[in-house]
Amino acid sequence: MPQSTHDRTAELHSLAEHAHAAAATAHGKGDHMTAHELSKKALEHSMNAYRLSEELSQEAHAIAKA
Repeated sequence: MPQSTHDRTAELHSLAEHAHAAAATAHGKGDHMTAHELSKKALEHSMNAYRLSEELSQEAHAIAKA
């Protein structure tokens, strides 16, 4: 069964949240390289979630105007 856009967006937000938490933990342990990599991954997930959210918003506006 295909995953809905809403579900995928929520999943990306959760992945970003997890990556941010893991980065904070790594940073707290002094592992700055891992923290940096995890922060980059968190940003990537956040940006993808934002793009999907924008697509959903545009679709909703288009449907409302129709």
